[in-house]
Amino acid sequence: MSTANYVIGVDYGTDSVRSVLVDTANGKEISASVFLYPRWQKGLYCKPAVNQFRQHPLDYIEGLTHTIKDCLAKAGGAEIAHLVKGISIDTTGSSPVAVDAAGTPLALTPGFEENPNAMFVLWKDHTAVKEAAEINEHAKKFPVNYLKYVGGIYSSEWFWSKLLRTLRVDSAIKNGAASWVEHCDWIPFLLCGGNDIKEMKRSRCAAGHKALWAEEFNGLPPEDFFSSLDPLLAGFRDKLFVDTDTSDVAAGTLSEEWASKLGLSTDVVVGVGAFDAHMGAVGGQIEPYYLSKVMGTSTCDILVAPNQDLHGKLISGICGQVNGSVIPGMAGLEAGQSAFGDVYAWFKNLISWPLNHLLTESNLIDEATAIALKDELEGKIIANLSKQAEALEEGDYAELAIDWLNGRRTPDANQELKGAITGLGLGTDAPRFFRALAAATCFGAKAIVDRFKEQGVPVKGIIGIGGVAKKSSYIMQMMADVLEMPIRIHRFEHTCALGAAMFAAVAAGIYPNIEEAMAAMGTGFEKEYKPNVKKQKLYRLHYQQYLGLGRYLEKYNKKDVKPYLS
Repeated sequence: MSTANYVIGVDYGTDSVRSVLVDTANGKEISASVFLYPRWQKGLYCKPAVNQFRQHPLDYIEGLTHTIKDCLAKAGGAEIAHLVKGISIDTTGSSPVAVDAAGTPLALTPGFEENPNAMFVLWKDHTAVKEAAEINEHAKKFPVNYLKYVGGIYSSEWFWSKLLRTLRVDSAIKNGAASWVEHCDWIPFLLCGGNDIKEMKRSRCAAGHKALWAEEFNGLPPEDFFSSLDPLLAGFRDKLFVDTDTSDVAAGTLSEEWASKLGLSTDVVVGVGAFDAHMGAVGGQIEPYYLSKVMGTSTCDILVAPNQDLHGKLISGICGQVNGSVIPGMAGLEAGQSAFGDVYAWFKNLISWPLNHLLTESNLIDEATAIALKDELEGKIIANLSKQAEALEEGDYAELAIDWLNGRRTPDANQELKGAITGLGLGTDAPRFFRALAAATCFGAKAIVDRFKEQGVPVKGIIGIGGVAKKSSYIMQMMADVLEMPIRIHRFEHTCALGAAMFAAVAAGIYPNIEEAMAAMGTGFEKEYKPNVKKQKLYRLHYQQYLGLGRYLEKYNKKDVKPYLS
């Protein structure tokens, strides 16, 4: 009989969910499966023009079921299934949803099935910009700084902004919501068969970084902080939570329903969830003072430090610092860029307009050929742009961009800001435009590193994780050059899911703590990008220009500045 133990890590991303079946002895991937959210792929419930991005819980449930069953089938079915000891999940965040007293998202209850406000409000949803601004102003009225652990600025991407916005615009949600939960809290609750919202375990990671939970406050800020912000919030604090748990803790075990559905045992332990980048940092074998950059549609930058090093030190303008949010017993610090891969995807879609709108109207080829040709060309655009941009002359160039196409997350969150590009001329072609966008995302990364350093937190190096890190050598080399520090790329393809698997191994009792799980299950690094000192002078100059243009845009964005230059 086999003595092997396996765990499953589930990583919910923006466009898809992926599950990996992992050997706890060495972190080897036994099988993996990816599921694209079908409703999201169709653009349902989203209005990009007003920054509304919602996801239906059925996408999450269908993806969870498909990917876990697919992993088990690929690995050998029932012979492997009985060796699975734990499951843990990570999700995007803050991506909360209104639930009823049983903990069921309202979109899964009668009358709310097609209501976007009853669905998960995705991290990139910025409809609550006004509410975030009100929270920031309101916090100044209190002797205690309740924003001190979220960098001093609350964001429209986070829990309370989205909650308040939803209550204001939809009375049916207001009347039907027994509570409000994060995606990473709901999935473990679902798997364990939870049916009482009061029994749901809440993630320390999600609560501390997005919902203003802090040990110093003995939980959330007091009732009067919320009720005096808006009477709609009166009493809502008591519908939420006081205690939180780190992700090495078990949320419970698989319910009979889910064990039967997945072909697993009811003895399988389900761990407390967390956000993707935090578990990704663990999967990527984070070390103190190394910045783990999970680079996908956006970036989420994670740094851990011993608690005693940060005693009494508050880092301004980042997304949060929370004891135990990444590694229990250590401080977890979060920053990030609101758009990263999304910047490149935006440009690809921009220049693909003829493919998307004219190709199928051609009289020269049939519709099926047109669709196939469109798919083929779209798949090559970014790779070939990167090659062409890399081949450009290395001297100074005019094009300069700002990467705030989805607002700015860090430093100093401001989701109302917009991107820009200057220095365009008749000689500016697509590769030059792309080079400017790529540089902007790297300069945005440098602004984050500089903020940590300015606040007395050293950054020793970068750990690259995610799709962009593994696929784009052009971007990664440019980032190493701009940051003037090496970037190590983790070997594991689904690093966030691996981190979730590591936590599953700890929650299931296979390892006593996450440090030992990381040591045993870490798969190491496949590549290291080293900075090119010959490019230092140019990038230092362009970075200063980037900062100057950013200051201008931020001033121009203020409401008291007229929209025309005199």
